[in-house]
Amino acid sequence: LDRERADVHRLVVEAWDGGSPRRRGRLRVSVRVLDENDNAPAFSRGEYRARLREDAPPGTAVCRLRATDPDLGANGEVRYAINRRQSDPDGYFAVEERSGVLRIRRPLDREERALHRLVVEARDGGAQPEGGLSAQAFVRIEIEDINDNQPVFEQDIYMTSISSHTQPGTEIINVLATDRDSGIFGVVTYKICSGDPHGKFSIDPQFGIIRTKKQLDHEAQSEYTLHIAAEDCGSPPLMSSLMLTVGQSRDVNDNSPSFTSSPLSYVMEDVEVGFLVHHIIAKDPDEGRNGQVTYHIVSGNENKAFVLDKITGLLTTAQFLDHEVQEHYSLTVMAVDDGSPALSATQVLTIVVLDVNDETPAFLKQLYETAVHENRDPGEFVIRVEAVDRDAGLNSLLQYEILAGAGYEKFKMNSDTGELVTAASLDKETQEVFCEISMNASRVGSESDSTAQLYLTVLDENDHSPLFAKTQYQVSVREDLEEGSAILELSASDEDAGLNGEVMYSLIDDTYGAFAIDSVTGSIVTTKALDRETKSQYTFRAVASDQSTHFPRSTTVSVVVRVDDVNDNDPVFLQNPIRVFVPADTAVNEIVATVRAEDVDLGSNGAIVFNLMMAETVFQIDVKTGDMILREPLASKNFSTQLLVTASDQGIPPRTATAVVIIFTEEREEAISFSHSLYEAGVPENSAAGGH
Repeated sequence: LDRERADVHRLVVEAWDGGSPRRRGRLRVSVRVLDENDNAPAFSRGEYRARLREDAPPGTAVCRLRATDPDLGANGEVRYAINRRQSDPDGYFAVEERSGVLRIRRPLDREERALHRLVVEARDGGAQPEGGLSAQAFVRIEIEDINDNQPVFEQDIYMTSISSHTQPGTEIINVLATDRDSGIFGVVTYKICSGDPHGKFSIDPQFGIIRTKKQLDHEAQSEYTLHIAAEDCGSPPLMSSLMLTVGQSRDVNDNSPSFTSSPLSYVMEDVEVGFLVHHIIAKDPDEGRNGQVTYHIVSGNENKAFVLDKITGLLTTAQFLDHEVQEHYSLTVMAVDDGSPALSATQVLTIVVLDVNDETPAFLKQLYETAVHENRDPGEFVIRVEAVDRDAGLNSLLQYEILAGAGYEKFKMNSDTGELVTAASLDKETQEVFCEISMNASRVGSESDSTAQLYLTVLDENDHSPLFAKTQYQVSVREDLEEGSAILELSASDEDAGLNGEVMYSLIDDTYGAFAIDSVTGSIVTTKALDRETKSQYTFRAVASDQSTHFPRSTTVSVVVRVDDVNDNDPVFLQNPIRVFVPADTAVNEIVATVRAEDVDLGSNGAIVFNLMMAETVFQIDVKTGDMILREPLASKNFSTQLLVTASDQGIPPRTATAVVIIFTEEREEAISFSHSLYEAGVPENSAAGGH
């Protein structure tokens, strides 16, 4: 079945029997095809093309990609994203996830990149297969150039000299400017802006070749300063300029000196002052003074290490050399003839100072400090130390070792690289600091060496759980304890350091809202009034947790709180009033009734004694059992009386309840009635509970 072709199939099912005449029945059946994520998104085009000006601002829409998925719901919901692994790693573009609109994200520069190729992925929201189905389309974006780069000359200032006998049309110099823009924006034209009011010079507008245009006159003007402009063909055009100084001479000195000596020389670092390093030679084919050459050091001899004889060209040392201070010198040497104007040539003479084994190894630091975590496997990287020998080549080859000392056996050192690793697992709780580790660096095959110290701190790992001071805590409290009272101080310790050893407390079982714990101190306090008669014992667990940010550890402990009784409940008569029918002929000392009362407090607080409030000779009550006993014969057959009985517990102070006992013979039943129909009384505020 294919839901995308037909999502509903309607059938007619017919059944008939074999009777005569045959009878038939029909049923219409509709079959709805449920969707599966069996279609990947499909782009409307395999490749999209766009053109953008390089000055288009971020946020500009490039194009809109469109992909469709015939599936339903999330299976057909398409989202777009640029595949950064295959394209646009620098994030010049971004695509809107739902609309597929591609926009500029960063400023563009055609001179840096003229063409961008993007791979855009469309993915549906199906759960199966995992991550959904996807398709890709390519986007080709060409960046159109704008005139944003001005021409740039190779130099800002040019200087040249010509003879006063130079003929018109003679090429003097060729200036060149380049423009990074493309097309017409990169086409450069040249012109003389100023400095030539009499038109003595001309410039080729296309190639920048400057020529003499008229005969020059040294007596009239010996030097010209021309301002040359290079301009591109943009609209508006961009321009840059340079300054050209043209000097002219009377005599013809038309050959510059030319060096014939080598530009490279070698010298050992331990030579004496005055040692001949090099003989500089330059030739000038001109005659007379125009061909007489003198030598000068232009640059590179700022520390006055060398002396050059300007006549002979002999270069000698002026001070001791040190290969470790400076391995080579680059002297710019000038040979100048004696013409007017003088012509010159320069040569960069490189003097290589050869090494002599005269240096001692030295560590870059005398004290190295680092840290490593405890419990790591042997071979854990600790530090890489480095020593240097300022000599060169084999003279600077060093080997490293760790010297015997306290704790040195727990480490190994690579003799070639100076890399120090652990040889055993470290334990911060056993040893937190290694401060006496000495390392040695020595030159191969030599006794010359250097030592350095290592101060190593072992960093804590959370390898200890908090430990309570007791395996179980038990405490008894009075039930009349005020809310907020501290009943127990829990204490747990953790051998780890920092957050790994910082303990916080919490409760994990239901305390019925009766208790809370201070997370810092471990103090357990009441959060409501306790009532032993409601709940006499609480059992819950407290947790001590360290504050490690990675895999915190915790320990639980059981806490039992027993609620001790206080005398906070009055005795309660099971019946009040108590009606007793006593036959008139009841014998003396016979029990005629039993008064019963209960007190939910414990012990003496719940032990009840009974008494009669008024002196009575006919009846007596047993203080423990509450039995009412007849002590004298009844006076008449119509006898009746009302007695007040008290039930008192044995608490300190005791609490008391009162009941009415109505006794009458069988011939007469006493009715109970109040002495007044309305009672009035005044009670001061803040009166204590239980007051009369």
